[in-house]
Amino acid sequence: MRVLRSALVVLLGLFVLVLASPAGAATSGAHFFNVTSSITDSGGLVVGYDEAGVGNATVNYTIDTTAEAVYACINGGGNHPKAANKETVSGDLAVSFSRDPKNGRVTGATSPVLGPLSQGAFTCPSGQRLVLASVSYTDTTLTDTTNGVSTAVPDATRTFVNLS
Repeated sequence: MRVLRSALVVLLGLFVLVLASPAGAATSGAHFFNVTSSITDSGGLVVGYDEAGVGNATVNYTIDTTAEAVYACINGGGNHPKAANKETVSGDLAVSFSRDPKNGRVTGATSPVLGPLSQGAFTCPSGQRLVLASVSYTDTTLTDTTNGVSTAVPDATRTFVNLS
């Protein structure tokens, strides 16, 4: 009887420890298998990810990146005049999102996408249209803030209109 009582006390103690753990406690086995980057037709960054060992609770993520966008004016003939009518904007972008794991694993792609940066006040003269000529995303990091795991995301660049 005494052995049974001791065993029950130990089990009860373990149960209390599990319940007392914070809901966001780090899962030591969390790790990224694969991370990719691509750029949409509208110039936004999409990060694909596959992370395992996250447990079964909702996982929170952040993505931080340095973005650059080049906007230009295109004339009626489809050409970029050699004048200085282009604008380069750059800055940092970030997005946060959450996903529910399936069997301890989270896979998918970011939604919403990041960017592109706005052209701000840059406008084109009459008879020319504004286009996004190119975008790039560098120094991008995907962080699982729930489990304290980060990974570098490959840089992504896309040219829509050749300005040379």
